[in-house]
This record gives sequence, structure tokens and C-alpha cells, in this order.
Amino acid sequence: MRSPKPTSDGYSLLLKNAPFLFKSSNASAPPQKNLKFGQLLHAHLIRTTQIHENVFQTNSLINLYAKCGRISSARRLFDEMPERNIVSWSALMAGYFHYGTATEVLSLFVSMNDVGFLRPNEYILATVISSCSDIRAFEEGKQCHAYVLKSGLIFHSYVRNALIYMYRRFSDVDGALSVFKAVPGVDLFSCNSMIYGFLEHGYFHEALEVLGKMVNHLVYWDHVTYVTVLGLCGCLKDLKLGMQVHNQILTRDMEWNVYVGSAIIDMYGKCGKIVSARNAFDRLLVRNVVSWTAIMTAYFQNGSFEEALNIFLDMQVDGVQPNELTYAVMLNCCASLAALRHGDLLNAHVEKFGFKAHLVVGNALINMYSKSGSIDDACKVFASMLYRDVVSWNSMISGYSRHGLGNEALKVFQHMLTTGMVPNYITFVGVLSACAHLGLVNDGFYYFNHLMKEMGIRPGVEHYTCIVGLLSRAGLLDEAENFIRSTPIQWDVVAWRTLLTACQVHRNFGLGKKVAEVILQLNPDDVGTYILLSNIYAKVRRWDGVVRIRKLMRGRDIKKEPGVSWIQVRNSTHVFVSEDNKHPQWSQIYEKLAELIAQIKLIGYVPDIATVLHDVEDEQKEEYLQYHSEKLAIAFGLINTPLGAPIHVIKNLRICEDCHIATKFISDITDRKIIIRDANRFHCFESGICSCGDYW
Repeated sequence: MRSPKPTSDGYSLLLKNAPFLFKSSNASAPPQKNLKFGQLLHAHLIRTTQIHENVFQTNSLINLYAKCGRISSARRLFDEMPERNIVSWSALMAGYFHYGTATEVLSLFVSMNDVGFLRPNEYILATVISSCSDIRAFEEGKQCHAYVLKSGLIFHSYVRNALIYMYRRFSDVDGALSVFKAVPGVDLFSCNSMIYGFLEHGYFHEALEVLGKMVNHLVYWDHVTYVTVLGLCGCLKDLKLGMQVHNQILTRDMEWNVYVGSAIIDMYGKCGKIVSARNAFDRLLVRNVVSWTAIMTAYFQNGSFEEALNIFLDMQVDGVQPNELTYAVMLNCCASLAALRHGDLLNAHVEKFGFKAHLVVGNALINMYSKSGSIDDACKVFASMLYRDVVSWNSMISGYSRHGLGNEALKVFQHMLTTGMVPNYITFVGVLSACAHLGLVNDGFYYFNHLMKEMGIRPGVEHYTCIVGLLSRAGLLDEAENFIRSTPIQWDVVAWRTLLTACQVHRNFGLGKKVAEVILQLNPDDVGTYILLSNIYAKVRRWDGVVRIRKLMRGRDIKKEPGVSWIQVRNSTHVFVSEDNKHPQWSQIYEKLAELIAQIKLIGYVPDIATVLHDVEDEQKEEYLQYHSEKLAIAFGLINTPLGAPIHVIKNLRICEDCHIATKFISDITDRKIIIRDANRFHCFESGICSCGDYW
């Protein structure tokens, strides 16, 4: 018996489902688009019916071709229709939107409005608004918003959500919030979208407001909500709220979701609870690159850089491949440790696996090389980047400033301006630091008083502190003190300590003692100030003052941190303290150091015994100076590195004046570049000259 011929409505139903018809023996497989079957139906309709006179069948064909990626066929059918209804326009617009040609959606929308009698419905408006988001057509998007308000379609959740997403893309927080508040009630998608958008742009308290609305309306949370809210808790460092959310996750047994678990790790890491972060990581049944990266980030944020590097090795043993964010975290750990060798190895990895083109990796490489003392390599990475953001430029400017290369920093800044990149708060910290290093008082004040104002950047305490450094470097100590006392901001001890350092360099001991008293009132436990004040007394041979400072330190139980220097040679890190005799090569090191001191004395080195804070014989003071930790590390490096190779040393405290003088001479007689990163800055010694210009 022959099957009955499909009716007109039956053809429409078949065409509607044609994009999802499939032939598969696997019942659980997803539907496959069957364009061929749809084309057969289309051919049959052409032979048996007047297809263009049936708007329903034509709409179904437009839908078929649009969903199967044949947008030109869909458009041809649309253009041939003698009559169209709202579905015709909607189907073709949706096809263009999913095909990635949002401009065609807007063009169709204009044509539809010219028809006059057709009113766009909620589906069309949602598509048009989403198209405005994709091509960043802000003005057109705002016009759609106005139409939505007039038509009352704002009450449809997908229209509202499309508007919220659009304003998120445009970074227009006020617009998104006005849409969110305009409709009574809330839904899960709009709440998730709003919280994420606020979080992305740093509007944490606005995100809390949306969260409160979710709680009040008893909106059901999904895993996206938990991930987003935990991110908010981390940004706010609100441990109490984070633990409440974690407890709720436990009651719903969602902790095992790898993304929720990773968000828990991230939250505890940002709140400074590294043990809780590690416990959350250890409880995960499944770990992916997101969870491994989250625990590494937690260790990095809490200063446990070596532990983060160890976890990176564990991840590789576990067979999980790093992504660009993993490499960025690891490179920043190397930057904090000044672990240049490890950083070089990671650079080779990102090159091999194709991650170097990622912006976040490029920025991390610049940071790693500049903080590890290899500013030339940082410059090479910067020059090779296909795309740079403000972080890239800031890293390069700050890197040059940190190395005492003020002219190079200002050249990068001028280049940044010519490219049209807009500087931000951090940019001007680097620029003003460069001006301070070069003693460019007029230029510094121009940037501070005029250019920052033109760009709408409000100066903060870091910028004001740079101005103090600028005046101090130029020897305008009284002006620097007056600037601090006359500027109505909440100063911290950094600015006063900057002035105190200048007092020591310029030997203005009277002002130095006054400034030190101010610092100790602000922070009675500031050990650096006690040491600088002791140095001031020692330089003028006021041993009673030195004794008084030391007695004061003992009475307040304040202990000077011992000087430690370390150097990496091949795969090992070697740590030295003053007068260290525990290293396996200590006798060779002492012998090499004695040889160096004898040589540099012949060309003008005179030990700066005034820096020794002990009232002992001069000969004994020289012995104290000879075995400072940085000198031991340099001698070790000269013994154990190839001839001509640069020597990289890290010191936990400010390098003393005698070691600074001696290292200049050593760099000259050995023809070596010696790079020391101390607590203040980088010192690049080469041919008897230091990049800091003897001011640090």
C-alpha cells in the first residue's frame, strides 16, 4: 500500500526538522545536520507545488539552509518571496547572526522597518541586539534599547539578557545595571551575566548588590553562579562569605565539579589561606589544567614561588599539559625569584608548544627577564610581540626604570603614545621613576601636573612618592620635605624613607635624623630606618648615637635581618651570608676574594670603613667588609662561570656602599658584567660604572 502524500503542513514539519535528521546506529549520538535530505525535499516541492506561494514552506526552507550554513541559498529564497511574514525576517536574521555576518542582520533590520506594517518581535530584537554586541555597534544598540523600552519587550528574558550582554561587551556598567533593575524579578542567566560583568571590570560592590538580589528572590544557583561568586569573594578577600559559599557547595555535593573546585582553590588563595586552598585541591577527584593552574596561582599569590614551581613539575608527571595561563604564572614565579635559568627553560617550552604568541605569555616573559636582570632579552620579547596591551608597555617602561635606564624608559613611553595606546595609572609610576633617575625635574612635574590630568588619571600615593624621589635625587631635599608636608594625601613610610635615603646619599645628616624620627612615629618597627639612622651616626663617627639606636632596637625586640645573597650556577642555587665558611668551596672563595681586593686596591679602591657599625680598629672593619655576602657570591660566580659570562646576584637587603664601590672596580678588572638585584633596584656594573649612577 502506497504511503499517503504529505500535506502542506507535513512538508513544513519535515523541513523544520531536516537540519537535525540523521542516520546513525548510535542512539546517544547528537543529531547531525542533514542538508542533503533537506535539498531533496526542496526539489520535490519545486516539482509538485507552487513553493513561493506557500510562506510557511519557504520559511522552513530558509531556516533549513541558514542552520546548515548555506546562507546564500537562504537569502535567495527570501528575496524571491512575493510575501513575507515576521518569521521570514527572523529566520534569515538568525542565519546571518550564526553565520557571523552581524552587519547583514542590522541591514535586514533597517529594511524590515522600511516595510512599515511589520513590528519586530522579541526574537528579532534579541538577534539584532546580539549583532550590535558582536560588531560593537554601540549607538545602534542604544537605539534598540530605546525601542525595547517603548514596545514593552524588555520583559522578555532573552531580550533583557541580550541587552545585558551588549552593555557588558561595551564595558557600560551603568547601562547593564539599568536593564537589570528595569524588570521585576530575576533569572539565573541575567544574574550570572551581571555578576561576571561587574567582576570583569572591577565593580565588586555592584556585583554584591546583584548577589543580594539573587538571594532575596531565591534564584537557584548553578555551577556557573558558584564559580562567579567565589571569584567575587576572592577579589573582595571576603573569607567569611567565601566559606559560606563553600559550605553551600558541600551541601549540594558540587565540590567535585572541577571548575567549582578550582574556583574554591582560587578564592582561598586570594584570601591568603594557602593551606585551605591546598586541601581543596587535594580533595578533587579529577584535576585538569584549570585546577592545577589555580593551585599554582594560589602559591604564587602567597609568595611560595618555589612550591609553585614544584607543583608545575607534579602536573607534568600527572600527564596534564600546561596552557598559556599556566606558563604565565610560572614565568612570574621565576620573575619573583629572579630565576633566569628556569625562566629560559620555560621560554623554550612556550616556543616549542606554540604559546609564545599569547599576550599573557609575552607579558610574563617581559616581566621575568626584566626582573631577572636581563633587560636586553625583555626588549627582544617586546619587539617580537604581534600585539601589545597596556601591560606590555608598562612592563617595558618599568623594567627600564628598574634597571636605571631612564632614557630608554621615556623613549618607550613616547613610542606608546604614538601608537595610540592610552597610558594608565601604572604607566605614569614607571615614567615618573624614569624622570627621577635622570633628575628631570621639569619633565617630571609636566607629566605629573599636566599630562596625567589631560588623560584623566588621578595621581595616587605612588606618583607623589615618585615626585619625592625626583626632588631628592636632584638634591632638593628641603623642597622634597616641604612637598610631603604640604600635600594633603595619606602618606606612607615609603616616601619618608625615600627622603631619608637621599639624606644619606647627600650627607644631610641633620635632616636625616628629623626624617627618621617621623618614620619611627609612623612605624616604630621599621628596621630599615634604624639601620639608615645608624649609618648616619656612624658616618659622622657618632658612636654614642649608634649605641643608642642599637639599644632602642633591643628594647623593642627589633632585629636586623641578616644579609643574604644568592647566585644560580647551572642547575643549583648557592646561598651566602656574611663571613660564610660553610660552603664546600669556601677556601677557594676566600682566596679569590683576597686576590680581587688586592687588585682593586692598586687601582684606587679604598674600603669604606665608615659603613661598619662597630667601634673597632680600622683593620678589623676592613675584614668585616671583605666578607659581605654579595662579595662572596661574586667571587663564587667568577670561579664557577665561563670567562666573560655575566654574573647575576640577588641580595635580600640594600647593597652597602662599600660593596657597591668594590663591585664597580671588580667589573672593570675582570671585564665582566655583574648584575645585582637588591631590595631597592637593579645594579648593572660594567667597565667600572653602575647603572644606578651611584644613587639607590
